[in-house]
Amino acid sequence: MTGHDTTPAPERLQSEVTAGRGGAMTDEVGVITGDLTIATTALPGGRAAVTVQYTGAAEWYTLTGSPVPLPPGQLAVLHADVVERVRQGGGAEAPH
Repeated sequence: MTGHDTTPAPERLQSEVTAGRGGAMTDEVGVITGDLTIATTALPGGRAAVTVQYTGAAEWYTLTGSPVPLPPGQLAVLHADVVERVRQGGGAEAPH
């Protein structure tokens, strides 16, 4: 045994966006606004976690509605949808 973890890293996409008026709704702190970084991470079982942070900050927050169903091969489509939702603002949540 070498002590190295051979589990592949989960597939993850990340983008920076300026939230539209009304920002993005998080489970932990409510609405956040301004320059945000969004990460969409594939999870086992056909789901994806969507997290958001103030760009450059250390803390990540769960976008309300996450985790969400993830059809096979659709991580990029889901991520683009979430980025557009946050760009539009209005207390954006993860798609259902």
